Amino acid sequence: MATHLRSVSSPSAEEFDPLDDMSLPGWLYHDPEFFEAEQRAFLKSAPQLVCHESDIAQPGEWRSLDYLGESVVVIRGDDGAARAFGNVCRHRGSRLVDGTGGCAKVLTCPYHAWSYARDGRLIGVPHRREYPSLRPDELGLVPVPLEAWHGFLFVTLQPGAPSVAQMMAPYEEEVALYRFAELRAIGRVTLRPRPLNWKTIADNYSDHLHIPVGHPGLSRLFGRNYAIEAQDHVDRMEGELVEQDSDNPSERAYQRYLPAVDHLPPSHRRKWLYYKLFPNVAFDIYPDQVDFMQFIPVSATETVIREISYALPDAPDYPWRREMKVARYLNWRINRRVNAEDTELIARVQLGMQSQSYVAGPLGTSEVCLRSFAQKLRRLIPEARLGSPPPAGWSKRAS
Repeated sequence: MATHLRSVSSPSAEEFDPLDDMSLPGWLYHDPEFFEAEQRAFLKSAPQLVCHESDIAQPGEWRSLDYLGESVVVIRGDDGAARAFGNVCRHRGSRLVDGTGGCAKVLTCPYHAWSYARDGRLIGVPHRREYPSLRPDELGLVPVPLEAWHGFLFVTLQPGAPSVAQMMAPYEEEVALYRFAELRAIGRVTLRPRPLNWKTIADNYSDHLHIPVGHPGLSRLFGRNYAIEAQDHVDRMEGELVEQDSDNPSERAYQRYLPAVDHLPPSHRRKWLYYKLFPNVAFDIYPDQVDFMQFIPVSATETVIREISYALPDAPDYPWRREMKVARYLNWRINRRVNAEDTELIARVQLGMQSQSYVAGPLGTSEVCLRSFAQKLRRLIPEARLGSPPPAGWSKRAS
């Protein structure tokens, strides 16, 4: 499969580092101390997607996200504003809400029934007289920074990373074509635990060389039309559907029934587009729907893949309404197979990374996304340059 390549952030000849031709060493994919260093260096400051604006359209509707030991709830206020708070009662630290979403007039702690308004204010304290010095205006829920980007709501646990708008600025015009703000959920959030380091999944997402080997369906759909590029904070991949009918029934039907979406230019009407925001958020963008994925790190060898699908509402008078529903179903069938293939492939990689016999391998000149990723890791955590882990306790001494 021929691949069109573009690396926007590659170093000049004077800045060339011999390690730029090498992949990351295996110990980074299973070492607990390196995982701790990643959290401090960038994982906790990276913007994380919680939901879409439309998921909490009405006052009191909320969605939650658990990430690196913290729980965040995003709720729609009575004034129409969306706000994010730590999912922690200010009295004794109990978690306020359970589950991934709901609707509440007030957020009431299940432990001692302290209650909070939809804007985070403390408004109810049982046995109020027992707290003579209590100042309710100082005990509201702790706010968490929230960014709205094209209808999607992101939170950050710590400062330090660029905003999603800054990261995606090179592709602002392309994203605008898909009318993200008008999307609506067509499924529910699914959580898929995997015994893998998060980087094993992230690497595979941006790896183009495995597609003709491990994904025969995508090879039939794209032929030789696959392109990748690496920006400072985003990898972009795309595949153009070929005109030749696939031998696979689901793929052939998708090729035939995918309607021409009027609001997309001809260049994007038969394109599968992928964005991966550093470090662990990805969008799969199709003419028929938009899927998002997060590779949520749990430990050095555990990750939860969090995902949900969105699409533009099908108006009753759309001439291609029925065809679009068929296309989405076929998309699901095709990508279910792709996900199964990836699951097997990356499980094999994780086992290899944990083997004493593995040392960092070479990166080809076409592997621009993996090169970019490795360069970021080495810049953010210098110990990533080492072929083996430093003596125990290094991560605490380096912080």
